[in-house]
Amino acid sequence: MVAKTPGIVGGAVVAVAATAFVGYRLAERRQRSGAVIAAAAITPHAEWWHSQRDVSGELLYVAIGDSAAQGVGASVPARSYVGLLAERARAATGRTVRVINLSQSGGRVTEALTKQVAHLDDLAPDVVTVAIGANDIGPHFDPAKFEREIDELYRRLPRLTIVADVPSFYFGWRERQVRVASEIIHRVAETYGLDVAPLHSTTRRQSAPRYFLNQVAADLFHPNDRGYAVWASAFFPHFDRRLTGGDGGLA
Repeated sequence: MVAKTPGIVGGAVVAVAATAFVGYRLAERRQRSGAVIAAAAITPHAEWWHSQRDVSGELLYVAIGDSAAQGVGASVPARSYVGLLAERARAATGRTVRVINLSQSGGRVTEALTKQVAHLDDLAPDVVTVAIGANDIGPHFDPAKFEREIDELYRRLPRLTIVADVPSFYFGWRERQVRVASEIIHRVAETYGLDVAPLHSTTRRQSAPRYFLNQVAADLFHPNDRGYAVWASAFFPHFDRRLTGGDGGLA
């Protein structure tokens, strides 16, 4: 065995550190430019979804959520998980589908309560999806407050609603908070008899490398078209049962 000299080892360490630093700076630059692109998509996506409210349909699908429901990061709004679920409803039932997307970019559970769920009182939806909570994750996350708000929100939802837990953040303190939030969602949903789409486990199975290489938008936060297809798949089992009448649903 040939012993490695301190100079060679030190040089290798420096090279690895330099490569990591360059990679970090490139990712940081991509994230900044991607955030600009994502911000620019917020208004056009919201306007597109608002226009869809006037499109008639035999079935009514209502979505509550945040920028993911708006499809920020997707190539077009229809490639969001909401758009993909609406298309699945059309294909599965052979009926036309009207979509009312009440979500708003940046929305937290508070906004779902104060600005979104009240609109359900004037509607008679055939299916409702709720995916909210990712924007509650952060330095000021308060599990007790989160549970109070989730409880109030779920209490106001019809039984035909499918709620989702929080997508995986993969590592670090945010992922630990996501696990707490998702546990709360499952516990409260059971109280009100609501089905839960396993968004956390579905996204976590993709793994962080696969997500960041193939399923994330330029801002390194929102899903891209492939990522939203993964999100939609988390809803499929409950959504399909709703469409086919397996749980007393539409058929």
